[in-house]
Amino acid sequence: MSEIAAQRAAMRAEWAGKTVCDALAEAAGRFGSRPALSDRDGAGPWQTLTWAETRQRVLELAAGFIELGLRPGDHVALMLPNRLEHVLGDLGVLHAGGTPVTFYATLAPEQIAYVAANCGATMAVLDGASELGRWQQVLARLPSLRTIIVRDAAACPAEPPFLSWDALTELGATRHAASPDAVSARIAAIRADDPVTLLYTSGTTANPKGVRITHANVLYEVAALEAGGAVPMHARVVSYLPLAHIAERMLTVYLGVCHARHVYFCRDAASQLVGTLTDARPTAFFGVPRIYEKVMAGIQALLAAEQDEGKRAAVAQAMATGLEYVRSLQFGETTASELADRFAAVDQQVLGPIRSLLGLGEAVLSSGAAPFPPEVATFFAGLGMQVFDVYGMSETTGAFTTNTPQAFRLGTVGRPVPGMEVRIAGDGEILTRGPLTTPGYLNLPEQTADLIDADGWLHTGDVGSIDADGFVSVLDRKKELIITAGGENVSPAAVENLLVAHPLIGQALAYGDRRPYLVALLTLDSGVAPAWARAHGIEATSLAELAGNPQVLAEVSRAVEAANGRLARVQQVKYWELLPVEWTAESEELTPTLKLKRRVVHAKYADVIDGLYRS
Repeated sequence: MSEIAAQRAAMRAEWAGKTVCDALAEAAGRFGSRPALSDRDGAGPWQTLTWAETRQRVLELAAGFIELGLRPGDHVALMLPNRLEHVLGDLGVLHAGGTPVTFYATLAPEQIAYVAANCGATMAVLDGASELGRWQQVLARLPSLRTIIVRDAAACPAEPPFLSWDALTELGATRHAASPDAVSARIAAIRADDPVTLLYTSGTTANPKGVRITHANVLYEVAALEAGGAVPMHARVVSYLPLAHIAERMLTVYLGVCHARHVYFCRDAASQLVGTLTDARPTAFFGVPRIYEKVMAGIQALLAAEQDEGKRAAVAQAMATGLEYVRSLQFGETTASELADRFAAVDQQVLGPIRSLLGLGEAVLSSGAAPFPPEVATFFAGLGMQVFDVYGMSETTGAFTTNTPQAFRLGTVGRPVPGMEVRIAGDGEILTRGPLTTPGYLNLPEQTADLIDADGWLHTGDVGSIDADGFVSVLDRKKELIITAGGENVSPAAVENLLVAHPLIGQALAYGDRRPYLVALLTLDSGVAPAWARAHGIEATSLAELAGNPQVLAEVSRAVEAANGRLARVQQVKYWELLPVEWTAESEELTPTLKLKRRVVHAKYADVIDGLYRS
């Protein structure tokens, strides 16, 4: 047996033939009294379900869905924020034999209509008035949709096909008490190769595609991540990224169940994440790069505002030691005893208190969903924090390469998880093959054939490399590489990462495809810019005012010059524009997981870009 085959056999053995429903039964049986799901309304007290209570609620909801006519294999749409009812509803659908499909909460009516029709959703579970209003606009185009459940009873219409969440839970509790065998029979019929969810791609360049994920896929991922040692049992975690995203779904739902985690829900990351982190004190935390960038910018702003030069120097020296220490933890390196002692001293006096302020003092940190900017990784290393960068996509059930405590290298996304193969194609594209690969896109055989070739290699669409020790690095999306008029290939992400390294710059887009040089669109960081302005005696009440302020423009100019100084000539930004707005998912420049929608920005600011070239 080959090494790869042996690894696959070992990973599969742990959950052989089992489903997520089996995993929940095991969690409730072994860890029934442990806290499972904590939620709260506003600033009210946290309300917590144990794992035994969670499973009971799930079984009752499954009975309710069956009573409402859910058939095995039916797709059920869910559009709710990260909250208790979202996960309970998801698992309830699963235990009734259906397939839960979480919709991104930012979808417009036309997008809702497309996705719901594409998967033939027969039921939907919506949060409240905002979601209901968008769905009601397209109901006439969704003949398969028979029942709509609304969590907020005040927003729920009284007539069919609408039903309140409270009515569903009451119906389910009554039916399960009367006939528990109905749910048991549905669970017994579920197989490991059946779908556990259907996840839709963001659809920024075409209609979104439904990615089929099986029980076997997610349980293999659980086993593979366990082998890396960076996902502890019973971790405290904060669920704040959209549950339509594979990363949050793995961390909240599947690892949550399989590892009996304690999940704290954060319904609005923009306003509640910091407070939730402070309350939860997570022992594991996953953040997309944009989250780490904003945390870094906030800390940098606080350090810059410190008037005591001695304190600033002490922090800088401590962070230099922290970076030296974390670098010594990399694969193939060793930590000298003198360095370990020096780090322990500054960690206790300086770095530890800073980490505690973030609510991340106890957390194993990881990042993914987009390349992690080297400057950000270096900054957090300076705080003595290893951020285990991982790499994956919905089509690979999440991470298929990971950094781990045993094998960690800054600037890479780690090595393949056990049983997954990775290689680089002739054009630089990253290919992977193994048990995490999706069975394919729903009802799209041609697109599935484009994704997975005849030899089973999945084409990621990313360009990267593999070093001599097997660590993978991701350069950029293959389709997003800039080819200048001179024929030079430039990674826009490499340029943008250096631009946003300055705390004042919140977001950046580099542009230059088939053009003689690069230009950039920049935005201010809404959290840092006002504090920076006050520290420099600037009176301004909005980002728009700050974007036109001469002092701010001069500082941004220096930031661009500093970035250019670290780039080859062909990569340098010749002209730039500081926009009077911030890009968000609501304004559609960012995906729900805060990745840049380049084509949206290109179209929205075409006149600005053209103006930069005319200048």
